[in-house]
Amino acid sequence: MRFERRFTADGQAAYANIEFRYATSEIRNPDGTIVFQAENIEVPAQFSQVATDILAQKYFRKAGVPAALKLVEENAVPSWLWRSAADTKALAKLSEDQRYTGETSAKQVFDRLAGTWTYWGWKGGYFSDESDALTYFDEMRHMLATQMAAPNSPQWFNTGMYWAYGIDGPSQGHFYVDFKSGKLTRSTGAYEHPQPHACFIQSVSDDLVNEGGIMDLWVREARLFKYGSGTGSNFSRLRGEGESLSGGGKSSGLMSFLRIGDRAAGAIKSGGTTRRAAKMVTVDIDHPDIEAYVDWKVVEEQKVAALVAGSKLAQKHMGAVMAACQLTEIYADDDRFDPKVNKDLKKAILAARKSMIPENYIQRVIQFAQQGYTDIKFKTYDTDWDSEAYLTVAGQNSNNSVRVSNDYLQAVLDDGDWELIKRRDGGVASRIKAKDLWEKIAYAAWACADPGLQYDSTINEWHTCPEGGRINASNPCSEYMFLDDTACNLASLNLMQLRDADGEFDIPAFEHAVRLWTVTLEISVLMAQFPSKEIAELSYEYRTLGLGFANIGGLLMAAGHSYDSDEGRAICGAISAVMTGIAYATSAEMASEVGAFPNYKKNAKHMLRVMKNHQLAAEGKASGYQGLSILPVPLDTTSCPNKALVSAASKAWDHAVSLGKKYGYRNAQATVIAPTGTIGLVMDCDTTGIEPDFAIVKFKKLAGGGYFKIINRVVPEALEGLGYSQNQIDDVIGYAVGAGSLKNCQSVSINALKDKGFGDAEIDKIEAALGSAFDIKFAFNQFTLGADFCKDKLGITGAQLNDFEFNMLGHLGFSKDEIEAANIHVCGAMTLEGAPHLDEAHLPIFDCANVCGRIGKRFLSVDSHITMMAAAQPFISGAISKTINMPNSASVQECGNAYMKSWQLGLKANALYRDGSKLSQPLSSGLIDKIDEEEDGAELPTVATSSPQVIEKVVERIISKAERERLPHRRKGYTQKATVGGHKVYLRTGEYEDGRIGEIFIDMHKEGAAFRSLMNNFAIAVSIGLQYGVPLEEFVEAYTFTRFEPQGIVAGNDAIKMSTSILDYTFRELAISYLDRSDLGHVNVDDLDVTTTGSGETQSDLVNKVTSRGYIRKQGLVVYSNDGSAAVANSYDTDAETMLVKDHSVAITAPEAATGVVVGTVADQTSERVKQARMQGYEGEACPECQNFTLVRNGTCLKCNTCGGTTGCS
Repeated sequence: MRFERRFTADGQAAYANIEFRYATSEIRNPDGTIVFQAENIEVPAQFSQVATDILAQKYFRKAGVPAALKLVEENAVPSWLWRSAADTKALAKLSEDQRYTGETSAKQVFDRLAGTWTYWGWKGGYFSDESDALTYFDEMRHMLATQMAAPNSPQWFNTGMYWAYGIDGPSQGHFYVDFKSGKLTRSTGAYEHPQPHACFIQSVSDDLVNEGGIMDLWVREARLFKYGSGTGSNFSRLRGEGESLSGGGKSSGLMSFLRIGDRAAGAIKSGGTTRRAAKMVTVDIDHPDIEAYVDWKVVEEQKVAALVAGSKLAQKHMGAVMAACQLTEIYADDDRFDPKVNKDLKKAILAARKSMIPENYIQRVIQFAQQGYTDIKFKTYDTDWDSEAYLTVAGQNSNNSVRVSNDYLQAVLDDGDWELIKRRDGGVASRIKAKDLWEKIAYAAWACADPGLQYDSTINEWHTCPEGGRINASNPCSEYMFLDDTACNLASLNLMQLRDADGEFDIPAFEHAVRLWTVTLEISVLMAQFPSKEIAELSYEYRTLGLGFANIGGLLMAAGHSYDSDEGRAICGAISAVMTGIAYATSAEMASEVGAFPNYKKNAKHMLRVMKNHQLAAEGKASGYQGLSILPVPLDTTSCPNKALVSAASKAWDHAVSLGKKYGYRNAQATVIAPTGTIGLVMDCDTTGIEPDFAIVKFKKLAGGGYFKIINRVVPEALEGLGYSQNQIDDVIGYAVGAGSLKNCQSVSINALKDKGFGDAEIDKIEAALGSAFDIKFAFNQFTLGADFCKDKLGITGAQLNDFEFNMLGHLGFSKDEIEAANIHVCGAMTLEGAPHLDEAHLPIFDCANVCGRIGKRFLSVDSHITMMAAAQPFISGAISKTINMPNSASVQECGNAYMKSWQLGLKANALYRDGSKLSQPLSSGLIDKIDEEEDGAELPTVATSSPQVIEKVVERIISKAERERLPHRRKGYTQKATVGGHKVYLRTGEYEDGRIGEIFIDMHKEGAAFRSLMNNFAIAVSIGLQYGVPLEEFVEAYTFTRFEPQGIVAGNDAIKMSTSILDYTFRELAISYLDRSDLGHVNVDDLDVTTTGSGETQSDLVNKVTSRGYIRKQGLVVYSNDGSAAVANSYDTDAETMLVKDHSVAITAPEAATGVVVGTVADQTSERVKQARMQGYEGEACPECQNFTLVRNGTCLKCNTCGGTTGCS
């Protein structure tokens, strides 16, 4: 094959025009401890600190690199391509500690990767002559150094160790097929034939211990996990629970073995690394155990919730029992342990029983105290996904998917029956309603983000090689779908680096890169070794590749196109079409040189049918497709603003089909769109795979540790393209990232601080801290200013300083609005919403997957994710790894609709992630306000237990009561004054003693007598309805969104900012105050509060009797009784009972209080860090490798933007 130079020049070094620099790489834990450090490493100057860290920490070889090398001569290979080995004579002259080292330059890494590919490409006959090989070598090194493209992680780990350094080791049980003889061969070493593949699909048969069976699969998976690869399997061959065994017994079923595999995967990922095993479990929709499989993770999440809540309740109540046994000053020795005498002990025992603490444990604590012990420890658990609570339950080490067929989905639409089929004899195990199973799937996805769906019929209708068997499964991230026991090696092109000097997409450069990387991935198949005989043989026979792209979100934003636009989708579709067309054309070109893949001939008819379907889609045709039940979304040639791209797509597919007819294809598949997790960071991609951006403001890492805020680097470019001046752009950026200083701040000014006692030294300290502060309050604390200054000058107590919730600026007299304004001035809005000069029509261009910043409201819709995938899928050989982000408010039905729409638009797979659907990922918006704890003595409603296998929701609505329940003569409530559309409205409520609403009054200021009287009488009618038992919910549903004058902007209400009528405003206010319907409000002060867990039904009766429940909206209170004791409603434990604390009971509550303070502080700190992470655009979870809260969703997986750790396989 001939190769041209586009990025390098003949006779010039590959790195001649690339600037390099020396850097220090350091990755730290949040507590400052160093995870990894490397000094004086050489990297390209354009690499960011994160890219440098990933390269140095993950991809540099740390040891075993000889300090002296010699070339190993091979007659059939050019001398510049000879491999290297340790020069033992030269090494002998060095001291022992100097003989071997690690890689210290990025050039070493780029050279060993590109050199190994060139070496094996030469041996395999892929180059016409030596000049072509040298051209390929230089071009590949240049692309790696300039971040144009990157291969999957196993290439960086394994490729080139033997060729560049002579590093080898004992065989790990791998196999390869000799490319010359075609014979299966057992590997004799670890690195001569590297393992460059990231994605595997493995079969599993319905056999317990033999080769290819269930227990053998765990061994094969372990071999892959050990080397950083991922694997997926379809377990549908395993018989269902209760099916007969050959020995006469009954099978324990699919789920018992899935639990074993989950445990095995969890143990492997614990061996030497904390990275979660990359594993996909797939089950067909007609399996007898499909319902249990769908419910699996839902039930396991419930177990975690029970462990967390139960352990904390046990600790609380057992501590109270122990404390009551220590009242030596009040009770005699024996009396202390007798609840008949010790009233405090009796109270503690009764409280424990109410919380259903086992009687045995209560008695055990008393016995423990009788033996002289004064304290008892009971382990508590939390909801971190790598915590012991999650380690205790099953199903946490894999992604789960269900394979659904067109027949099943049509049965759902027709409300028909669905048969579950036995695995042994093919008989019907049971017959269920298709829609019931569909709703179960939608509920499970809503509740715990699993299972995803794989559309089996669509997948197999696009199958290029059906003569080899059906496609049954996928890799963990769902982008590679092919035959069982095959593998795929991935690489991705960085679209932002493939633009010309004017910022336009460089089509010839992109086509050139696609051609080179297709050859690279094919060479990788030739040189690779595989973990089993079957995978080695089938990979040789089908030679599947996985070329993809990254940064489409950044490319669209830079060009001024919204991700959710016809233009954006058309550009994505056209780029996908060009990529796959050129890849298949290159595959056909390689077939002309070295032959088609071995099994091409018997699959030629099928493959050419699929190629013609791709071609029709690239031409924008809506009909003419062959063998497809669901027609693809063709390329939108009209909406694509770059007509040259449309032309290139059509031309690429014409070339691919014509060459394929003539020569066949070297590869059965050519492209996928992978999540590009770690390699996306190495390439400094703003967005990964086909994903949109996750945040407008990014946190750029500094070499010495720490971060500083920068605007997404494509935003200034996009603003300039939209016609904004440089001064306007600077103002927009300043608004988003903040000034980092109080200078020119009007709301919290430097002079105002000086008036309150701050000196120049303190101001300087504040200014120094504000530069890197995420929130202004992080600079105003005792750690910045010093405890002495805070106590002596500002009059703040030590207790206040140690209270994590203490707001120093509020204490100093600044209002909430002033503090928020200062926050935006100093720390930035972290969104472009509300930015100066910015036309609202341009806001969609900058929409991200999540709400941006503390005041942002916009985010991309669910449909925008699905339609973008649909635009690219017709041009992708495999599938697309992407998660559909859904807001927390999304319903079960919306989850089902998203899955159904994905099928109807021709997607091959889809996974949903509803914000907050995992216990380990706190909500981005607090839907439940903080509530008061129940007062001592209040009765809790009895909850009937049910089978853990039944997952359902029972809704009971009381329609009416027989008698009117009158309000007390002296009653509480609240008055809310507001202005609706310029008209003043006074809303007054009256409440029963328990806090329920019983009446309303609506008064209009200076309004016409008729309308005002009408509102008064309407309020009386509603009040009578409430007193006769009509639920407030019924009124809310009936009157919200009604439209009549006056209407418009609402002023004076902190939660509602717009209303369509007086009635709409009234019932929005009542719903927010009494029903926790924050979805009807426009502002929620607890939008990022992740600690709220209750619904408010068990609020303290004492509190309800003395204050308005609606007015306080369930905020925490301390209510003092006449005898000076207090009813305390603590916010850190929503299940605790509010107790009237007598003077002598200090000994009982002190241990609990101390514990509560400590736990509360830790929880508050974690909660605050989660809030910060969420506002930065991250997921709100801690990275299991480096513990930083910098995880972002990445395809169907997560990746860490600090250390590059990923839960995927790329």
